[in-house]
Amino acid sequence: MAPHDPAPGLDRFLDELFVTDERVARDEIVRKATAAGLPAITLSRLDALPEGEYAYDEVVEAVRLIGD
Repeated sequence: MAPHDPAPGLDRFLDELFVTDERVARDEIVRKATAAGLPAITLSRLDALPEGEYAYDEVVEAVRLIGD
């Protein structure tokens, strides 16, 4: 983990999550991230996502904006 990583574990988690689905609902992202045991900072950023469905790149961009 890089010391400047704003959302530790997010990339690996999203790689596994988006294997079969093109878009995933925010609630499912948060539920699966919690079950995967992601760090609290990453969970808090995912929890801050607005309701809706997200593609992989949309999650990454939204989390980056939340972290700024």
